[in-house]
Amino acid sequence: MKDELRRNSSQVTEFILLGFRTPPHLQTLLFLVFLVVYMVILVGNVSMIAVIKMDSRLQTPMYFFLRNLSCLDVCYSTVIAPKTLANILTSDKKISYNSCATQFFFFALFVTTEGFLLAVMAFDRFSAICSPLLYPVHMSQKVCVRLVLGSYVCGCINSMIQTGFTFSLSFCQENRLDHFFCDVPALIKIACVDTFVNQIVLFVLSALIIVTTTSVILVSYVYILSTIPSSQGRSKTFSTCTSHITVVSLFYGTVFFMYAQPGAISSPEKSKIIAVFYTLVIPMLNPLIYSLRNREVKNALKRILLKKMLFH
Repeated sequence: MKDELRRNSSQVTEFILLGFRTPPHLQTLLFLVFLVVYMVILVGNVSMIAVIKMDSRLQTPMYFFLRNLSCLDVCYSTVIAPKTLANILTSDKKISYNSCATQFFFFALFVTTEGFLLAVMAFDRFSAICSPLLYPVHMSQKVCVRLVLGSYVCGCINSMIQTGFTFSLSFCQENRLDHFFCDVPALIKIACVDTFVNQIVLFVLSALIIVTTTSVILVSYVYILSTIPSSQGRSKTFSTCTSHITVVSLFYGTVFFMYAQPGAISSPEKSKIIAVFYTLVIPMLNPLIYSLRNREVKNALKRILLKKMLFH
């Protein structure tokens, strides 16, 4: 029986991404919507990176982390969006086995790294507000670089484990993925062997990452609240943190429903809706949230635009 499974699984050299079940006359509209969203992601996040890099007043740890967040948003949406756009327009929805594994590896790497980076950003706010005198020491350039690299290392470890477990499965003759990109729940569903261990690994790793990073975020904000005695002071302090809290709520809310609860594996349509939100909508919203709710970013953008107008 095992030999037969190996022979069958070896024949699966590509997958078919079924994508979205939309009527043919709506395919062009769907393509345009996705294209506009992806363009907004690129323009918004690249603009955020450029503004932070060009303005000397934004050369602080907080904006160093924000620049890395924008870079991650560009990376993991780019892993998904181009292939999705191509699949919407063409009838050939195939993706090779190796390309599928590569897509999933980099997607898991960037998404997991973003989760850890959001925790690092919360710790940065805690250090700035609760220990302002020691802040330059706690958040030196060397420490900031190490925290970002540490986030990538954690993301890489999770991605390697998830990719290794998922693509060691046997898929036999079934290669139709009811999803618009290669993701664990969809791949587990079409495997022709027992996937109990894979589901446990997915749940445990996702829960561990979510619990660890959200604990850092919650503890950081609890300490911030306890440090500021007056309600007026708390309101003023939290006005500088609302952008981060909004991004954290959106990111962790969708990731939790996708990976840290079993229902997503048995509900492909719900999975696709949630996946669209955290692969495309959140990367689109992040630069808008940080620019619209952040006075320093808005002022920096005004200074850059004014400088360009004066020189032209």
